[in-house]
Amino acid sequence: MTRNSSPPPSEKPLYKAPDPPSAAGRAAAALYNLAWYPVLPLALMLGGARGAAARRQRMGRVDAISERGAAPRVWLHASSVGEIEAVRPLAMGLTEGERPAAMVVTTMTESGRQAAAHRIPRASACLIAPLDHPRAVRSFLNAVAPGLVLIAEAELWPNYFIESRRLGARVAIVNGRLSARSLARYRLMGPLWRRALNCADLLLVQSAADAARYAALGAPQARIMVTGNTKFAPLAPADSQAHPALARFAAGAPTLIAGSTAPREEEAVLDAWMLLRRQFDSLRLVLAPRHLERVPEVVALLERNRVDYVRASALKAGAEPSSAADVLLLDTLGDLRLLYRWGTLAFVGGSLFQGRGGQNPGEAAAAGMAVLFGPFHQNQLEIAQALIARGGAMVVSSARELACAAARLLGDDRARRQAASSAREVYQSLSGGSARTLAELRALIDSR
Repeated sequence: MTRNSSPPPSEKPLYKAPDPPSAAGRAAAALYNLAWYPVLPLALMLGGARGAAARRQRMGRVDAISERGAAPRVWLHASSVGEIEAVRPLAMGLTEGERPAAMVVTTMTESGRQAAAHRIPRASACLIAPLDHPRAVRSFLNAVAPGLVLIAEAELWPNYFIESRRLGARVAIVNGRLSARSLARYRLMGPLWRRALNCADLLLVQSAADAARYAALGAPQARIMVTGNTKFAPLAPADSQAHPALARFAAGAPTLIAGSTAPREEEAVLDAWMLLRRQFDSLRLVLAPRHLERVPEVVALLERNRVDYVRASALKAGAEPSSAADVLLLDTLGDLRLLYRWGTLAFVGGSLFQGRGGQNPGEAAAAGMAVLFGPFHQNQLEIAQALIARGGAMVVSSARELACAAARLLGDDRARRQAASSAREVYQSLSGGSARTLAELRALIDSR
């Protein structure tokens, strides 16, 4: 059975060295590594490695991290902005306190790297992650020399596990998740994943379903623990202050905040907002695309529809918006979760069309907002189902449904306040994953 709670402080967990890899595992790893050689140039070109510095980092060529006394050395890897936000409570917990860790954070994207630098200020370095090729990973590990390697969510790169263990580092998956679709795909190279996951000391996962899938993929069952989702962490008071200009925009009139939107969703949200304006003529809109490189695409959409808008970057620089600008384009990092506290209603993107699986509605719920999202939210099932069951969220499938659901809430203050209160209660009931995960990681560090 998987463990589902932290051991009492007096119980020291036993972390064993991985079993020797099977012949099938060695052969699968060799085949995987061999396949990298012809695709390395393409991976460098398509992997977001823009500029000479980023390309060097992709090949694992980074400066050695300076010593920080006896501080634990940690490598934390996450995919991009959303994953950084989810594991930030862990990063902050490990880099603060009596024995703060020296932490290097890597991401797959430049936007993720920038988010890490902004949101994890105590990190020793925030870098683009090495490609999952033995030579690149070994070069990176030799420079960073971590004693603990943390792999966030679904970032399963075999050599990150194998080479970290070869170096002698402890390895843990944090906030782990694994979809049924990914499990079916990974099983095509089952021996490779069994070897990689056998190198992990702990797999700290979000749910029992994730635990079962990791076990089915070959992870040692005794090392799997359901600790909950680390992204459900209460916002600290110091984190709750939005930029005054942005807060004034959202608080100045009823405001629909469309957060973490994906391609085609901005168009649907804009259509819904135009329908809503017939009934609520002072309604404002915030558009926050999930990836900032899509900002020019959203600008083109607004200008095609002759919508007066203002950029967040301009407001933060001191610009005064025109009186007709009722749309705010959030083209800055780190402001969305703070702005939710000032809005009236939230739509959370990545969920209206197939292929994304939904972005995290927790930030809007934590801020005390009634939440709307699309039907494709399978990556957020735990909180999505809880929000729907408690009346804190509604599912919408089109621009018209979004407009109708928003109209009901905007036209009934009591119903909207009740939905917002329920959303916050759901979020608070789910929090605690980060504390449980931190306890396990500290035990792992102390076991060395």
